Amino acid sequence: MPIRPSQHWGEATEGFGHECFGVRMWLCINLFSLPASRAGLLLPLLPLTSPSFLSSSFPPRCHRLQDSLLSSASGYSNYRGILNWCVVMLVLSNARLFLENLIKYGILVDPIQVISLFLKDPYSWPALCLIIVANVFALAALHIEKRLAAGSMSEHLGAVLHTVNLLTILCFPALVTLAVTSITPVGAVFALSVHTILFLKLFSFKDVNMWCREKRQAKAARTRSAAGSQKANGNVASGAVAYPANLTYRDLYYFLFAPTLCYELNFPRSPRVRKRFLLRRLAEMLFFLQLMVGLIQQWMVPTIQNSMKPFRDMDYSRIIERLLKLAVPNHLIWLIFFYWFFHSSLNVIAEIMQFGDREFYRDWWNSETVTYFWQNWNIPVHKWCLRHFYKPLMKKGAGKWVAQTGVFFASAFFHEYLVSVPLKMFRPWAFIGMMAQIPLAWFVGRFLRGNYGNAAVWISLIIGQPIAVLMYVHDYYVLNYEGSQ
Repeated sequence: MPIRPSQHWGEATEGFGHECFGVRMWLCINLFSLPASRAGLLLPLLPLTSPSFLSSSFPPRCHRLQDSLLSSASGYSNYRGILNWCVVMLVLSNARLFLENLIKYGILVDPIQVISLFLKDPYSWPALCLIIVANVFALAALHIEKRLAAGSMSEHLGAVLHTVNLLTILCFPALVTLAVTSITPVGAVFALSVHTILFLKLFSFKDVNMWCREKRQAKAARTRSAAGSQKANGNVASGAVAYPANLTYRDLYYFLFAPTLCYELNFPRSPRVRKRFLLRRLAEMLFFLQLMVGLIQQWMVPTIQNSMKPFRDMDYSRIIERLLKLAVPNHLIWLIFFYWFFHSSLNVIAEIMQFGDREFYRDWWNSETVTYFWQNWNIPVHKWCLRHFYKPLMKKGAGKWVAQTGVFFASAFFHEYLVSVPLKMFRPWAFIGMMAQIPLAWFVGRFLRGNYGNAAVWISLIIGQPIAVLMYVHDYYVLNYEGSQ
């Protein structure tokens, strides 16, 4: 039985005109007489003016509810092109500054001059002698620990001898630097840095061996059996070094040369030396070292020299201008030094010694607080402070704020020690700069977060260091040059 066409079908086909009426009727009759399955395949192809077509596709829509791309509500986060633009602008602006420097001063890079920074007298090498003498303190610490392990020395006497040895490590090179006139500031910085590292390493060496003795004594108090004694000495067959078998020259000097400040009886070791990796890091060391020396001679030294007159005249506008001019090369050299030391140099040492723990730094560049920066930019020092300073203070009942202040105080002392003693003048600028990190850390952590906190950290790094550099250079210039004139 044929199906009658619906009312809306006739209305939809009205617009074709009377001249197509016969064709229209023929199509309708034949379509509605077909089976439903076949008719359903043909119907969507015919009604070009049907309401469903008009409502969904005609006319085509080009607008929808949406925010502008740079609005925070848009959720857009791919700014790679803008980052590339910033890099291009940075390169171009610094290229202009470098070209201006060459036109104004000429080529000032002199590799031979670097040697004079270490050697004032070619027949007197006091800095090298100080580094060689450092072996005496290391061997003294080893023999003290051997006596303590054997039980032939009391813990109290051992603690006193260790304290004297550690204090001598810091005081002896400082006294020699102040007394010997032939030692240069750069050579003194290098020698004092070696002794500071030795101080931190031997402090850790003392603590870890003391913890091993305490553990051995605690186990011995619980059991006196032979099995308990073997367990206390560790599983020697497994290849791991156990106390007191670690008290050897080989073990001590491996630790002294390893890129870490925290002592362990068994360090993680890499399976082999990767020659290609080692050669790449060596090439980076040589290249970035030359680059730093060239930038200091060509860019920083003239800027610092030209900053002395505004300091003498107390011309504050010129002082600020010189400070900002010095901030760019100083920060660039600091970034290069970070990569050269923490990535290239420490990885070279670790690869040669097959030292497995290569976490020398973390993502400090993403720091949103000052505290996060200091915890992540120098991991060897952070681990030492956490293990041998912060946690022991907390165990003794000190509060968190007191322990953090103590860590900053110790860091401020060593910063001042490595600057004032080589320059042979005592100015507290480095100490004040480090202690100023405490209120800065509180302010940034309390009021600034996210990108604002990260920007505050970067500003403190870019501006803070040039201020200290100018203060020390000005005082050194006044003390050594204006006074002699």
